Amino acid sequence: MNARTRRLTTAQALVRFLSAQHTERDGVRRRLIAGTWGIFGHGNVAGVGQALVEAGIGPGAVMPFHQGRNEQSMVHAAVGYARQLNRLSAQAVTTSIGPGATNLVTGAALATINRLPVLLLPGDYFASHAPDPLLQQLEHPVEADVSVNDTLRPVSRYFDRITRPEALIPSALQAMRVLADPAETGAVTLALPQDVQAEAYDWPEEFFAERVWYVRRPAPDPVELAAAVEAIRSAGRPLIVAGGGVHHSEAEEALKAFVEATGIPVASTQAGKGSLRHDHPADLGGIGHTGTAVSDDLARTADLVIGVGTRYTDFTTASGTLFQNPEMRFLNLNITGFDAHKLAARTLVCDAKSGLEKLLEALPGHRVGQEYEAEYRSGKDRWDEVVEAVYRADDENAVPTQTQVLGALDAAVGDDDVVINAAGSLPGDLHKLWRSRSPRQYHLEYGYSCMGYEIPAGIGVQQAAPGTPVWALVGDGTYLMMPTEIVTAVQEGLPVNIVLIQNHGYASIGGLSQETGGERFGTAYRFRAADGTFTGAPLPVDLAANAASLGMDVRRAKTVRELREALAAARASDRPTCVYVETDPAPTAPAAEAWWDVPVAETASREAAVEARERYDRQVAGRRRHL
Repeated sequence: MNARTRRLTTAQALVRFLSAQHTERDGVRRRLIAGTWGIFGHGNVAGVGQALVEAGIGPGAVMPFHQGRNEQSMVHAAVGYARQLNRLSAQAVTTSIGPGATNLVTGAALATINRLPVLLLPGDYFASHAPDPLLQQLEHPVEADVSVNDTLRPVSRYFDRITRPEALIPSALQAMRVLADPAETGAVTLALPQDVQAEAYDWPEEFFAERVWYVRRPAPDPVELAAAVEAIRSAGRPLIVAGGGVHHSEAEEALKAFVEATGIPVASTQAGKGSLRHDHPADLGGIGHTGTAVSDDLARTADLVIGVGTRYTDFTTASGTLFQNPEMRFLNLNITGFDAHKLAARTLVCDAKSGLEKLLEALPGHRVGQEYEAEYRSGKDRWDEVVEAVYRADDENAVPTQTQVLGALDAAVGDDDVVINAAGSLPGDLHKLWRSRSPRQYHLEYGYSCMGYEIPAGIGVQQAAPGTPVWALVGDGTYLMMPTEIVTAVQEGLPVNIVLIQNHGYASIGGLSQETGGERFGTAYRFRAADGTFTGAPLPVDLAANAASLGMDVRRAKTVRELREALAAARASDRPTCVYVETDPAPTAPAAEAWWDVPVAETASREAAVEARERYDRQVAGRRRHL
């Protein structure tokens, strides 16, 4: 080693490099890669594993290490962490070659679809091909450079295989660029061949210098801004659709100022819910298939929809059937041109906060008509009554319904608590009913709607916001997918709360199956009956006992009163706690206010499917192409 180089292995150099990377936005600086999750195997134990030991162990480590139990769930934890910190800080995940690497794919897809940063460092085959084939290596007969890590290419925003030590330098810099870019971010994969991880190289000292990646806030183009202002001024019934970009940009106050000046109401996607506080007079709640009646009614008659940081998924647009006014046009404010141009919209390709601020400056004195304002406020009041009715439990000794569980949780949480969910029937109920009190309280992963996300994401949120009460809401189907990170929460003393709702099967898909002619086939957790169907007695599975066996404190609640007491005790506890409740299976949530396209069999012999197809044909006729 001389004054200008440092001799390290590739893995050691990577860890040192990552520890020196930072983001900065609005004068606030954070570590870009704040820690590394890992499960070690032969593909990374002697390379990245040894490098993490070299970097130090314990609270003062150059690169903090977090021990995981499942590779997919480690990615979920990292994603939860990044989302809680508005994408300004992320975590890395290292795995071995083989199944450890391929277990990353689901988490990577979730991160990229949701535009959330995570750095993946899977082990790979020997670049030298010295031992060939080695344990867990995929052999391709005509492409020797293919490995199982290539499954990560389509779900990564940037991918490289580091086949020489010096190749790490440009690739690592590109990886940081993508992770810190709000328009490009998602999963980034650096596949690390085992021999290259351990190979020494004389690295230039400049590679390890402190580096700051400035997270830009691009302003709108003046021509686009002028067209947007004209569109807003000429609209009589404008509606804002707030997406996750509002939160990522920390644009909540800018949105509030814009709304209070113009009177334009706000409906929110799953990712955008909480952009306004629930009790703001212009906040109409969720929109689309799982939206509120007032949001969807206004969407049908709106003549201008202003999308702020939204991807317009099929749930938001009700599969193209929601926005029905013949004169309706879209104006999309989004930091990515790809999303801004959806639905043939006028575009403002810019940061959400800077864009809203510029729009407000350009619209002095503009406000919607009093009749329109009175109309949506009245609709909001009516929906609030619906929420109160389904939250209310007249009999404290009764078995709670799922909506009453949400009502009890609503009463238990504080303004800054975080509620996490991803799959099942809960996302629909939460989108319609949850009353968000702060920008980060409502944490729904609905870009990928991945079962198993909630518990590890709760750990990531807890790491990002120590002292914040965190609630992971899971049904029995989701819990059985991925409960293993409970062990991590216990090990690290992270007081994550799990609300575990037992309804003996895939309740959400059971309902969808019934609606689409599937007759709830294969959706219940029951013994086989004599006819071979899963319609026998419920399985004797005790999920509360399982959670306790993994180290959680468990509180069982059989009644509404017991549920309230258990939630209060969980929130006051400093240990990971599970509140287990078996709910009344009768549906109590309001019915869907808009359609969702799930194709039904065009021909069938069973009556249920024939009738479902007739309903489907009536609904699909309302689809509109916005051109």
